[in-house]
Amino acid sequence: MKDSEGEPPDTTEQRWALILGVSSGTGAAIAHAVAKKPGLDVFGVHRGRYADNAAQVERQVREAGRRARLWQADASTPEAAEAGVLALREVAGPRSVKLFVHSIAGASVGRFLSEGEDRLHTRRIRRTFDTMAHSFVYWTQALVAADMLAPGARLLGLQNSLDQTHLSNTGLISASKAALEMYVRYLALELGAKGHRVNLLKFGTVLTPALKHVYSPEALARLEEAHARMNPAGRMCTVEEVADFVSVLVGDEAGWFNGATIDYSGGMTLRLLDLVLNP
Repeated sequence: MKDSEGEPPDTTEQRWALILGVSSGTGAAIAHAVAKKPGLDVFGVHRGRYADNAAQVERQVREAGRRARLWQADASTPEAAEAGVLALREVAGPRSVKLFVHSIAGASVGRFLSEGEDRLHTRRIRRTFDTMAHSFVYWTQALVAADMLAPGARLLGLQNSLDQTHLSNTGLISASKAALEMYVRYLALELGAKGHRVNLLKFGTVLTPALKHVYSPEALARLEEAHARMNPAGRMCTVEEVADFVSVLVGDEAGWFNGATIDYSGGMTLRLLDLVLNP
């Protein structure tokens, strides 16, 4: 675990965004967006797989006039959460985190009852739930224990549309996201009276470096074509659109959202039955 170098902290009041999974995809886009609006400093956690991307995120945040600290670690464990929040507190001070975004992924795909290599064994199940669900609780607990949440803090998990439609090899992802949704609701109850808000943002498929790593260019082209047919807008959502909406959720106007699963999918699943029956 290591912290990137940067300018020393000053004594003026600052508000920070803590973003897990900051080096690429949605997490990186959110870091860039909230640095511009509402103007948050960024403490980002990443595994180190996309070092060049992480350096670019750091540059973008600083070009927006905000401070940036990138911390390399596996964010899925309670030990990492405690150590990461301690590192953040040393930089930012207490009651400084205005936004916490859980944008890490590390899920296994496969089938629960398969006899082949895609069988979802115990280790894969535990790892997926730690990464996709439990870590949201670990980091929230660490933030509260260290008195790091700023007044009116926003805590945000990310969801996909697999709660409405299923792919045969993504049952473990769906199950972990269902657990995350319950965590969001119960944490919203526990933190609501303190003025904090805990929500889940659901959006459709977006093109990320991880997706491009999994799929060939030909498969990505088919994926984009399929989403153009599904989505009423005739195209896929972008990570920038998701990030810009997160900036909105940080604002006072969104302060009454709590314990909500906010649908930002653009109606992605509305035409599924129509596409099957009227291809």
